[in-house]
Amino acid sequence: MSRDFKLPDLGEGIVEVELRAWLVREGEEIVEHQPVAEVETAKAIVQVPSPYGGRVTRIVRAVGETVRVGETLLVVGEGDWRPVARPISVGIVGELPEGEEPRPVLAMPAVRKLAREMGIELSAVAGTGPRGSITREDLEKRAATVRLPEAAAGAGGGGERIPLRGLRKTIAGNLMASLKGSAQVTVTEEADVSELRALREREQVASEKQGIHLTLLPFFIKATQHALQKHPSLNAAVDDAAGEIILKKEYHFGIAVDTADGLLVPVIRNVEEKSILQLARELAELGRRAAERSLSVDELRGGSFTITNYGHLGGLFSTPIINRPDVAILGFGRVAERPWAHRGEIAIRRILPISLTFDHRVTDGADASRFLTLLVSYLEDPGLLFIDSR
Repeated sequence: MSRDFKLPDLGEGIVEVELRAWLVREGEEIVEHQPVAEVETAKAIVQVPSPYGGRVTRIVRAVGETVRVGETLLVVGEGDWRPVARPISVGIVGELPEGEEPRPVLAMPAVRKLAREMGIELSAVAGTGPRGSITREDLEKRAATVRLPEAAAGAGGGGERIPLRGLRKTIAGNLMASLKGSAQVTVTEEADVSELRALREREQVASEKQGIHLTLLPFFIKATQHALQKHPSLNAAVDDAAGEIILKKEYHFGIAVDTADGLLVPVIRNVEEKSILQLARELAELGRRAAERSLSVDELRGGSFTITNYGHLGGLFSTPIINRPDVAILGFGRVAERPWAHRGEIAIRRILPISLTFDHRVTDGADASRFLTLLVSYLEDPGLLFIDSR
């Protein structure tokens, strides 16, 4: 008896995934709960286990395909196994031999992104890297020897065509849903963080002794958490079905991280319980794992507020888009030296641009402006965090 293993519901409203790699081959014996495929979901790369054991009699979908929940991935049989007849595989270079086993595709996220941009199917590329992984040079060689349909379309004056899929497709869908489903308004402020920067420099040596690279971001996070405690309407969510606003008691901050495949937003939980150094250590770890695409789905959900620190890339102000189901997102721009009125004199100070986008259905500009004013006071005088903390 054969059984179809269909893509299960992975939660979080995921309706489709991109098949990144097979972890088994046709004819291979598998056991219950053994991972059989690696897929890219909304924001994470996860392994999908089989709910039953047996022999893989047929692999139905190819690497790189988009698979919807409920569609068959592979067929598992019991007892004696015989190869299933398949049509001859045809690729760009011609026919492939009957019975050739599909191979797992190994490639770093940056290489996968480049392959998508070049319109190259990774399964058609022979890897020369470690364990047969595909490198940038392999893609360049492939592009030089094969005229791809996407490249041909671009040469005709219509522009290069790049498939919108994977993480980029998910990001696009989430952003459009956010804009369509909420009334987003952005307000801005500036903060003189000269004193805060001096504090960070004084404590840098002590933090490095603990193996922690201390940046300004952990201070930004802690100041934001304190300001939100007095403005709970920004640490919230909207239940559209019930017509209710949910004021959250926990401070779980999603931190936007730039990766080769696009933005990921891992969540730091219970910010109110963590010190500056603890936040710095967790930020470094989440950033590393986000770049490696090794974050779990659970680490990418359950946030109550989002922070994006685009300033390290050179930006000033922006209009960040809310990461639903949050109702607000805070953006920090580039800290730059500027002439500034300080204690009755013009001095060169370090100024931080701040952008807050909020859902106008939940709160209004007055509350958002008061939140920013309080946040600025914490950033300009870090000692207030100790005096005002509870």
